[in-house]
Amino acid sequence: MRVMVINGPNLNMLGIREPEIYGNKTYEDLIHYMEGAAEALDVEIVEFYQSNHEGDLVDAIQRAYGTCDGIVINPGAYTHTSIALLDAVKTVGLPVVEVHISDPDKRETFRKRSYIRRACIATVKGMGLDGYIEALKILTKFTRQ
Repeated sequence: MRVMVINGPNLNMLGIREPEIYGNKTYEDLIHYMEGAAEALDVEIVEFYQSNHEGDLVDAIQRAYGTCDGIVINPGAYTHTSIALLDAVKTVGLPVVEVHISDPDKRETFRKRSYIRRACIATVKGMGLDGYIEALKILTKFTRQ
């Protein structure tokens, strides 16, 4: 199984940004952690992609079309604002799992809305970096049924 991992705004600042919410691990730590888990699950991660720009995230989702079997995405703050990301996920027709390091439902009211969730097969939230591994497991089960 081939997967693209997409991360939105400020996730490149893991370890610096609000460590009381997001922890002390860096974005590089996340990549290494996922690489090890992916190998154990027999998953090839085609690309890790992070951008602070909405259109670049749309481009990454579109790039997965025809090259990947699924997407793990943490849209960051675009979760709550981006219909463009929702439309891109719907367009490519791949199974997508939405991931959030924290639990947006336990934070500010505006974080409770997720546009992209409407096109995802599952949402994993509040599990820290382990949520990304859970997302890989969900994709694996979904695509191997």
